[in-house]
Amino acid sequence: MKIVICGGTGFIGKALTRHLLQQEHEVTVISRKEPDKGPDGITYLTWDQIDASPVLLEGTEAIVNLAGASLSQRWTPKAKQSIIESRLKTVQAVAKLIQALHEKPSVVVQASAIAIYGTSLTDTFTEESPAHVVDFPSSVVKEWEDSAEQISGVRLVKLRTSVVLGNDGGAFPLMKLPYTLGFGGRIGSGKQWVSWIHLHDMVRLIEFCISHPDVSGPVNASAPEPVTNNQFGQTVGQVYHRPHWFPVPAFMMRTVLGELSLIILEGQRVIPDKIVQHGFRFEFPTLAAALQNLKEVQAERKV
Repeated sequence: MKIVICGGTGFIGKALTRHLLQQEHEVTVISRKEPDKGPDGITYLTWDQIDASPVLLEGTEAIVNLAGASLSQRWTPKAKQSIIESRLKTVQAVAKLIQALHEKPSVVVQASAIAIYGTSLTDTFTEESPAHVVDFPSSVVKEWEDSAEQISGVRLVKLRTSVVLGNDGGAFPLMKLPYTLGFGGRIGSGKQWVSWIHLHDMVRLIEFCISHPDVSGPVNASAPEPVTNNQFGQTVGQVYHRPHWFPVPAFMMRTVLGELSLIILEGQRVIPDKIVQHGFRFEFPTLAAALQNLKEVQAERKV
């Protein structure tokens, strides 16, 4: 298939690009500015080039929009504005592109996040659960998904992403770091839920959504076995043979990270009902298996 990735130079986007190339798809990456270099077999275009000549993307069969400024920064008023605007602008750009194409793609996979469900220590959330705006992350995602409704005339998948675990980016290297230094432990109460997914399953899931025309609407990109923060830390300690003993008080996280600490101190127990019902099978359904694989991959690189 001819697949376009917006945000293809980010953590998930790079892994998705490699995976799609391995599956012999044709990949075009759209970014704000053309990267200096990248893997062979990829066409790079900028949004300015697309605006000037959308015909460059005629024949596109699927668009994956992963673009958006990272939430992992101190949430100053300026940063909050950037986080929201970067998401809405790329959604608007994708909608405009689709309208300009004579031959429409069959599907758009639009990034979203599980923050849309709000937070809870007791509830379990599926794709049928309503949005619950209680904080900045949930308000951003609600606005993001509402904006995606302007993408019309194609099948739309809203990919509600959880914590994506990989060695080369995302949250996991920072989550693992205290254990590497010998100071790992629960954060806050440790009872908050961590819904997660291995990067390999993440890219497989995106390809599954593209290739299965019966999948549409919200899709939870999370493994079937979420864990509490304390269980997450215990598993990291077990897999990497490090102690899990040094608790970090919630007030310390709030002092260091400010409002961003919400992401760490609050959580959601999210289950991927829809994708499982459509036949997707996780290669890493449990956290222990996912972390063991990441450890082995990292060890192989050092050989």
